[in-house]
Amino acid sequence: MKVFHCDHCDQPVFFENTECLHCGHLLAFLPDVADMQSLEATSGGRWRSPLADSAGLEYRLCANYTEQRVCNWAVMDADVDSLCVSCRLTRVIPDVSTQSYRDGWFRLESAKRRLVYSLLRLALPFATKQDDPASGLAFDFLADVDETPILTGHADGVITINIAEADDPERERRRTQLHEPYRTLLGHFRHEIGHYYWDRLIGGRQSLAEFRARFGDERAGYAQALQHHYANGPSAGWQQQFVSAYAASHPWEDWAETWAHYLHMTDTLETAAACGISVRPRRAHEPRLVIVPNRVGSPGGSFDRLIDSWFPVTYVLNNLNRGLGLPDAYPFVLSTPVLDKLRFVHDIVAVPAPDSHSDRPGLCAPAPSRAE
Repeated sequence: MKVFHCDHCDQPVFFENTECLHCGHLLAFLPDVADMQSLEATSGGRWRSPLADSAGLEYRLCANYTEQRVCNWAVMDADVDSLCVSCRLTRVIPDVSTQSYRDGWFRLESAKRRLVYSLLRLALPFATKQDDPASGLAFDFLADVDETPILTGHADGVITINIAEADDPERERRRTQLHEPYRTLLGHFRHEIGHYYWDRLIGGRQSLAEFRARFGDERAGYAQALQHHYANGPSAGWQQQFVSAYAASHPWEDWAETWAHYLHMTDTLETAAACGISVRPRRAHEPRLVIVPNRVGSPGGSFDRLIDSWFPVTYVLNNLNRGLGLPDAYPFVLSTPVLDKLRFVHDIVAVPAPDSHSDRPGLCAPAPSRAE
């Protein structure tokens, strides 16, 4: 995530802001230029930003900005859709007349916008299910009904997330129950989108053989593998091969956990680079970093440089958290096999399949439904 500033007064602003707290200007994120901008009203509900003013571009605020107050993105005036590129991906929401569901919807959309920002930055292909029924993307935000639980998961381009995950105490209860060191709302989005991109970038393509060489054969029984995992836990020594215990359950989950981890890394490193972070310890043997390079974590950047920057940043993150009395921000250890899997993800993102940037359906058959 970049560091943003109000272009009217140069005050630092956050990705979630709707107005500059210093000068009071309305703010919106403009996906076409990937920046937060202050807006000036023109006419007929249209807005103009200083960045786009010379080009004569005008914008409308996302309908979920003006009507629901759960968004802060803009839509180019030439776009016929009333929703921004992130909100239009949401297909189902629960009854927001219930305040807890409305609050949960707000948190879900906030996390999804961070995900969509990463997809745009990495130039990853996606379209709505409405525009591309075969290989498009949609999000269903659902609540448990009576005794029927909603499982967070992915199936044929539809990502379902239980709105209970937007409730911090409930998510923490589930994290503890499942013995997970890390469970966040954004982490769910990053994990589930990994399943979507397995279908679009791996399944049925030349890269499938390389995938199987690193992650294993995904044709192994999926439901049985998950049942075994939840009943018995991961095999001893899983840390030597997998980024998380859940990744050890099945090759599909190994891919999704590794993919999510790659997005964690690239987004955090973009922020570290924008902040000009350097690590200069007094002892020579401690992690050291002159400064996080601007292009680190980008598809065209070096994976080796990404890793060289990542370890010092996590060293600082964990020490800062411990100083605040909090758990480690980064409770992971990356073994050599895990680094090889992360490199594979990086290479797939850097050089996607030939048809992946089009709106044509993927070449692979849809994968079976996957939960969690």
